[in-house]
Amino acid sequence: MLPPLTGPDAELADRVAMLLRTPGRLGVAFSGGVDSSVLLALAVRELGAGRVVAVLGISPSLAADERAAAHRVAARIGAPVVEVTTREADLPAYRANGPDRCFHCKDELFSRISAAELGLSAVAYGENADDVRRPDRPGSRAATGHGVLRPLADAGLDKAAVRRLAAALELPCADKPASPCLASRIPHFCEVTPEKLAQVERAERALRELGFGDCRVRHHGKVARIEVPVTEIPRLAGELRERVLTAVRRAGFRMVAVDLAGIQSGAFTLPLVEVRNG
Repeated sequence: MLPPLTGPDAELADRVAMLLRTPGRLGVAFSGGVDSSVLLALAVRELGAGRVVAVLGISPSLAADERAAAHRVAARIGAPVVEVTTREADLPAYRANGPDRCFHCKDELFSRISAAELGLSAVAYGENADDVRRPDRPGSRAATGHGVLRPLADAGLDKAAVRRLAAALELPCADKPASPCLASRIPHFCEVTPEKLAQVERAERALRELGFGDCRVRHHGKVARIEVPVTEIPRLAGELRERVLTAVRRAGFRMVAVDLAGIQSGAFTLPLVEVRNG
């Protein structure tokens, strides 16, 4: 059972609930991240678990740890999960890895959801109001093309409001760092392959086992470029240096670098989008 919401939290939830009312069954494109988890929880709160299904896209770009965590969050919410296999890796435009890669990934996901015969009257996904203002979100265009709802954004909830609701609902992902798909670790115009995705997954799992809960391993061929919060860099490059080096090399990289800028959202896409729009 989810805890009741009161005061401002209840008001935020009610704003989203007004946009979730559908005569039939609602599908929520679900990843286990804080945005889609809050959306799923509010949908169950408004419609009941019998009229909501969490749809989890499965492909090599989803880390096994993320898949397992998503199921745990859905179980806490009380929502059923349907896994849908997506085949974005079969698409040449996706593998080419241009700045529009996320469009092709989301387009594939929403197409598979539509074809899954789940008896849905509507599909929603977890775009928030901050995402709307970012230029590096081509997946939003795919959502529009498929008529997918974006209740969090339309209700004006930014990331801070979403995290506030996640905490109020006592979701296990409330403090979970953002975790974009594994393909986001590969520089644009370098081909996305299952082998590269597997290397990144192994290296990031090793870093998490060493205590780096928020991390990225950018794939630069034989070089792994590690991003962690700036405050964690001394530990990464100091007392744990040898263990990090060994673990990342075992993942398939020959050289290991640390990015002194720390964690960077949109590190590959934003520069290209800003140049194009400039």
